Formats: sequence, C-alpha cells, structure tokens
Amino acid sequence: MSRRTVQRILGLYEGVWQGQRLGPRDHMVCADETPSIQARSRAVVPPAPGRPGLVESDYQRRGALQYLCAWDVRRGRPWGRCEAKTGIAAFTRLVDQVMARAPYRSARRVSWIVDNGSAHRGERAVQRLQQRHPRCILVHTPVHASWLNQQEIYFGIVQRKGLTPAAAPDVTHLATRIPALEARARLTPAPFRWRFTRADFRRSLAQVAA
Repeated sequence: MSRRTVQRILGLYEGVWQGQRLGPRDHMVCADETPSIQARSRAVVPPAPGRPGLVESDYQRRGALQYLCAWDVRRGRPWGRCEAKTGIAAFTRLVDQVMARAPYRSARRVSWIVDNGSAHRGERAVQRLQQRHPRCILVHTPVHASWLNQQEIYFGIVQRKGLTPAAAPDVTHLATRIPALEARARLTPAPFRWRFTRADFRRSLAQVAA
C-alpha cells in the first residue's frame, strides 16, 4: 500500500490538498461502479402483522445492468447512471454528467477519487480525464484499499435499501429502482462522518513498526 497515496486521500477528506486548505470552489467526488446487477424474477410475499416477509429461493435471470456513481464527499449527494456495460466510455459519460452540473461546471478544481479498475486505471486515465476536463484531478486509491473510497459506503446503502431482496422482474425495473433511491438520497444530503485521519494513519504505522 502506498503510504503517500493514503495520506493524500485522507488529506482530501480533511479538506487539504498539497498542503493548502480546499476552498469553496474546490470539490471532491468518489466514483466507482457496481457491475452485473442481476434482475431476478422471483416470488416475494410482503410482510404483514405477525408474519415476516418471504422471498422465494428459486428465480429466473432477466438480464443485468451496471451502476456507476459519483459520491460528493463534502455535500453528501450521489450522482449516478445505469449502463449496459462498464468501461472507459461508460465512466467518461459519468464524468461528463457530473461535470455538466452546478457546482462542478464552475469549480476551480474537482478531485475524482477512484480505484484501479480498468475504466480509470493508470497515468493514461489521468491524462484522458484532464484533456477532457482540465479542472479534474484523478486520484487513485492504492491497490487493495477500497476502504478509502467513500463510494463503497454508498453502494452498501444501495444494496441494503434498493437491492435487498434481490427481486426484479426485468432490467427496466432495476433501471428505475436504483435512480429513484439515488434521487431520494439527494433530497436529504448527508456527508459520511469520516473519522480516520492522517494522524490516525501515522499512529497505525508506528504501532505496526514497533
């Protein structure tokens, strides 16, 4: 794990970039994708007084979609889209979608925190993003450090509130259900309370080295 990269991302979460405080026109999003969300047709009996809900174990596959999303760290708002497949083109459409909106379109700088997935891996992805959106900075998490990406927290919420139980008659239903959950989340924006700081990280390193 790159200690420098971890410190840089934790610094962003604390509102610091390259030793300077982030200003009101500096924005930060965490982006990722959930691939192959299955539409599974199965019988569901809703809960009733004195009786729990029931979900039939047998199901039929009705297709799959991919969900790409960007989580605004400071404002606590998700901006996402459903796609037929993941990849560079799908990720580019997500970035374009976000950057076309206020306040990102007039930002001084937008930091995009992403993992090392194939859609946004390496220096070529950094250059590709800056050529398309010069005010964007792509920041990669270290390999095997998905805990640093706050988008993973939001995906957990989507799974619990929108995809459990895993029952959907078709992909069209999923493509409606997921954005509806996202829209509700934006009505009551709530940033995650990220408590692990750069100081905590340094203390953890010191304890390991001791």
